[in-house]
Amino acid sequence: MSTSKNPLADFAPKLVEITEKVLFGDVWERPQLSKRDRSLITCAALVALGKTEQMNFHFPRAIENGVTEEELIELITHLAFYAGWPSAMSAATKAKDLFKR
Repeated sequence: MSTSKNPLADFAPKLVEITEKVLFGDVWERPQLSKRDRSLITCAALVALGKTEQMNFHFPRAIENGVTEEELIELITHLAFYAGWPSAMSAATKAKDLFKR
């Protein structure tokens, strides 16, 4: 049994291990970009790719890393023209739900 808090730890333990050790333990800790910048980049990629399920984790994390709700909304609005209207509308709906606006 895994000691990870990740709900997938028992189902896909190697995936969770790599996520925790490599992605969050190494990549997110590299000093070349701030966590705030990494959050903006990650949220932009999720919007562009239409990965709304992952926004549940990354939008609030972006707020924790210093991104404001207004900046996330602006990011979504800006990407409507580069990533497509449906992706932006889905992201805006998810953000509204997450931020209870």
